[in-house]
Amino acid sequence: MLRVGIVGLGRGSSFIGLFNGRPDSCIAAVCDVRQEAREHWAGQLGVPAHASFEELCASEVDAIVVATPPVLHARHCIQAMEAGKHVLSEVPAVWSIEDAQQLVKAVRRTGLKYMFAENMCYFHYLRIMHGMVREGKIGELTYAEAEYIHDLRSLLDRPDGMGGGVEGKPSWRAALPPIYYCTHDLGPVLMMMEDRVVSASGLHTGQRIAPEIGAIDMEVGLFRTAKGNVIKILCGFVVERPGFHWISLYGTKGSLEMDRFAPYEKLKVFLTTGPGQQEALDIPVTMSDPDAPPEATAGGHGTSEYYMVDDFVRCIREDTKPAFDVYDGLDFSLLGLCAHQSAERGGEAVAVPDPREW
Repeated sequence: MLRVGIVGLGRGSSFIGLFNGRPDSCIAAVCDVRQEAREHWAGQLGVPAHASFEELCASEVDAIVVATPPVLHARHCIQAMEAGKHVLSEVPAVWSIEDAQQLVKAVRRTGLKYMFAENMCYFHYLRIMHGMVREGKIGELTYAEAEYIHDLRSLLDRPDGMGGGVEGKPSWRAALPPIYYCTHDLGPVLMMMEDRVVSASGLHTGQRIAPEIGAIDMEVGLFRTAKGNVIKILCGFVVERPGFHWISLYGTKGSLEMDRFAPYEKLKVFLTTGPGQQEALDIPVTMSDPDAPPEATAGGHGTSEYYMVDDFVRCIREDTKPAFDVYDGLDFSLLGLCAHQSAERGGEAVAVPDPREW
């Protein structure tokens, strides 16, 4: 039985049903700086509640889900692995290049499992897109665009108890440059391209929508990959739009994209069928896997996190490579850090380091 601890019981609480719903894992301890949150879940589950992360790391757990504010992700993952615990890390992986270097060293030094919890890679409609790419339906990928827009102003000024990571900002969401959160859509894009970014350029629109909070309105990144592909993404969390993900892929034989007006229900495909001839297709899709068992929706985000947790538990029990290891997590995260550096420098290109070379 894999005994799992969770730190950060806001986002982290969504994993409880997924681990407890399996015959080979269980939640064995919880941790949060907020007394009310930790005591609530400890009472519900009948497990120990820890006020400090040090206590959780010293407890009888085999693995820890790190769901604290992003500025703490690398620090907590390193601390957990140094204490002999496998880790499932929420996104983004790191807050700085220095964090990333230390994280890679800790994974290598301890030999423990580090899995990056990018749930978007498990959404059913994106798995369908991935399958079409693998089958060569649109040829070799050359270009992609993505957007992650989500009005989160109701959360930006809500203190998270950990200072947000930047002086004067009440929460981590207020402190977070939007492009840091590009992992949700660039993770799946890089997965489908089987590629990594080597150069990043960025621009942002400043703090004009909610200057009292101090959050950046919108941030765009333009990236060059190791294979010579180009990717663009737009991120923003204070704009008038409900949560919205969108991905568009261009290949040598056609293009494939989520329908902008029904992004989780339909894919648009355009294929070259002959000289001057093109075929347009609408493919119905769903957010959740229709063949998943009923308990697969216990974590929210459709069935995505059911499969993600399954991969995490399996990689520990079978001693295999995590589905998304530390290098994948950093490939998905470092490009956002570098794009923000570029935006702060007026858009000049910034080289994205390869963590495999550290």
